[in-house]
Parts: sequence; structure tokens; C-alpha cells
Amino acid sequence: MARYPKKSDFPVSQVRRYLEPGPIVLVSSRWQGKTNIMTLGWHTVLEFSPSLVGLMISAGNHSFHMIRGSRECVINLPTTALTDTVVGIGNTSGAEIDKFVRFGLTAEAASKVDAPLIRECHAGFECRLYDDALVDRYNFFIFEVVKAHVAASPRHPETLHYTGEGVFVVSGKIISRRSLFRPEMLD
Repeated sequence: MARYPKKSDFPVSQVRRYLEPGPIVLVSSRWQGKTNIMTLGWHTVLEFSPSLVGLMISAGNHSFHMIRGSRECVINLPTTALTDTVVGIGNTSGAEIDKFVRFGLTAEAASKVDAPLIRECHAGFECRLYDDALVDRYNFFIFEVVKAHVAASPRHPETLHYTGEGVFVVSGKIISRRSLFRPEMLD
């Protein structure tokens, strides 16, 4: 007889605990001579070619105005080595401090956008605004990744996934089913 997990009612306001789409990222921006970094968990891949990524950035965030004005950013992928930095960045405002200085991070010149890469992160994805039709209504930006930088090692870095209330889950072990993958069957 099959065994199924017992389920109970759960607050809909907390479903993000199970549905967060991916790892926490650090979004860097530059506008009017100033730089900023924000911690972000609300992002999703929208298309492969062109490479489109959606980011929900609250209008109350300092980064919202910088990114809206510049129409670009860099999505940086931190590893668990930067956990305390990720939390610190998320708990401060770039309107009041220089987060690169405060958190000892290195701003590195990007090649396609003015926003800086964060050298300490495992990967950096240079982005230009592709579609802003949903910004006014939902604070949802659609970016095209125009250049990607990824460290060669480790191939599968330990990344942070936010579950709310200051709790993170670390990416787990790798499970491969490559032998079963049949790309011709993709629908």
C-alpha cells in the first residue's frame, strides 16, 4: 500500500517557504555615480533565448529607483561563504551607506553594463532591461542577460535559498538522471 505524507492547512502568506524559485542573489546597480547592492530572492527564469530573467523589486527599495533609472543591473550569485554578508546587505539601505565598503566587497567593472560585478560571488550576470510593462503594477522587471561570468569551480556551488523569517536552506546534494534525459521528448 502506498504511503502519502499527511498534510494540514498552511497559511497562504507563507507558501514562499516552499516555492521560492531559486538561490538568493545580490543585485548590484549603478546610477548617477552611485553604486548599490541588494539581497533578492524573488526572481525567475522566463526564457532561454534570449536569456530573460524576471525580478520582483519592491518600489520601497533604494535599488528599485537606481535600477529603474539606469535600466540595468548585475545579478550576482553568492555562495554560503557569504551568508552573513547576504543578511547584512539585506538589512541595510544603500541610501545611507556604501554597501561595497561596509561589507568589504570588491566592485569589478562589467563589460556590457555600467553596474558592477561583485568579485567575491561565484557568478555574475550582466542584465539590461528588456520589458518594463509590469513594473508600475507589480514591481516586476524583465531583464535580458547580455553577458555571463561563472567561476569554473566548484561546478555546483553551495547556494542559499530563503524560507522566510531569517532562515535559509543550503542547496543539497546533486542527483543526476542524465542517462534518462531525452531532449527530443521536450514539449
